[in-house]
Amino acid sequence: MKPKLLLFLSLFFSIFTFISCNSNVEKVKKPNILFILADDFGYHDLSVSGSKYYETPNIDRIASEGMIFTDGYAACQVCSPSRASIMTGKFPARHGITDWIGAPTGEAWRKAGRHNQLLPPEYVHALPQEYTTLPEAMKEVGYTTFFAGKWHLGSKGSWPEDHGFDVNEGGWDVGSPRGGYFAPWNNPNLKSGPDGENLSMRLAKETVNFIKENRDTSFFAYLSFYAVHGPIQTTNKKWAKYRQKAEDLGIAETGFEMGHFLPIRQVQDNPVYAGLVEAMDDAVGHVLKALDEMGLDKNTIVIFTSDNGGVVAGDAFATSNLPLRGGKGYQFEGGIREPYFIKVPGMKGGRKCSTPVSGTDFYPTLLELAGADLKPEEHTDGVSLVPLLNGKTIEERPLVWHYPHYGNQGGEPSSIIRLGDWKLIHYYEDGHDELYNLKTDLEETTDVAEQNADIATKLSTKLFVMLDEMGARFPTKDPIYNAEKEKKYLESVVNKRWPQLEKQRLNFLSKDFDPKNNWWGSYITED
Repeated sequence: MKPKLLLFLSLFFSIFTFISCNSNVEKVKKPNILFILADDFGYHDLSVSGSKYYETPNIDRIASEGMIFTDGYAACQVCSPSRASIMTGKFPARHGITDWIGAPTGEAWRKAGRHNQLLPPEYVHALPQEYTTLPEAMKEVGYTTFFAGKWHLGSKGSWPEDHGFDVNEGGWDVGSPRGGYFAPWNNPNLKSGPDGENLSMRLAKETVNFIKENRDTSFFAYLSFYAVHGPIQTTNKKWAKYRQKAEDLGIAETGFEMGHFLPIRQVQDNPVYAGLVEAMDDAVGHVLKALDEMGLDKNTIVIFTSDNGGVVAGDAFATSNLPLRGGKGYQFEGGIREPYFIKVPGMKGGRKCSTPVSGTDFYPTLLELAGADLKPEEHTDGVSLVPLLNGKTIEERPLVWHYPHYGNQGGEPSSIIRLGDWKLIHYYEDGHDELYNLKTDLEETTDVAEQNADIATKLSTKLFVMLDEMGARFPTKDPIYNAEKEKKYLESVVNKRWPQLEKQRLNFLSKDFDPKNNWWGSYITED
């Protein structure tokens, strides 16, 4: 072989080896991502956000080491739409999943027996395949992707593995933990552990196993807890701890006030729910500890948020979001404002940012933090929050929510727009608007639409222009609506359901409380 050819081949293979090695180095240098999503977890369900009842030291740590977005929002007041918005960077009115997947629409809504004025519109029942999702975008730039926990974005064929996740542990059709929070559970994508195993900790352990196996790559781990969705369950030990804590704080004589359709919980004193919260926090701590021990905390972005507000009515009537009004399913701040923490290695922790941000913003933010090109044609309604993380600003923009449904929690079919300090709510039953100044009235006690007619008109016009551009669907009047039947239903809620809830609340706080099922099977591995 000629000397010149030998020299050429030598140089070629040297350059090839350098490029290959350099590519691997760059891949390793990309930040890892741990995205933690809680279910039905309220803005004030954390010690760091002011709860004197719940104990969440591990989630608090993420907040203290990262940035707290005080005006961080889920994209909807119920789960599936919010989750789809995280995956797509699109508002629910645009991607079409406007209610939790499985909720009845049209005439089928009458079976709820609530005799409402409107029939909810149809919605998309699975995450559209034509979208490039966040995990798919991460895979394109070299990330190994992992999902654990609640999915609720479609049935088989539209599970996590069908939308960009390399591994799926526990994600399938439903939104609640079938079989409960202690093994044996009923999940086709998560083998049941030994009897009594805690579901939240199991999901954390699966996440840690994935991280250990992929510590030398760049990984995107999405830990999506079923907690704290109902049915709420805990161990005897945790229940006893929080029952005593409620007593020490002083047990209120009453725990509810009547809302528009259902009683709304006013106090945080449910020891079963508090134990469920602590178990989830323990699971978060397990993953954070593993990152520390592997030395990966120095190169891992950690995000913590929730898919909608804490449940104050409907489901398990589990918590209170006060001073925020309402909760899951509601058009008020308690239904949409969430814990929203982003921890980026090397950035100063414990800072707060009051710029309104949405679940749609995670997609472009993570792309930019990963050093990847943004995909504005995909994350249509999201913007990168990297400037805010760096202490700068972003352009003011409207945030929009569209929930033309009634749901299970007592919220009303409505659409919302927030711009600056102003929040306008449009109600579909009678077409009226409410306007709140969140800077002076975070509790949303005083509708100031009449005094600020110009602002209300401007926001209402902007809202419907945006909804029209997104192809939003709207509810219709029920032609057989009977006001007298609805009135009788609401009277039964006040006279029967409300007293039952007060009795149940005190039962949970009784020293003699016993769920009669060996504490949901947790006794085998009692902590």
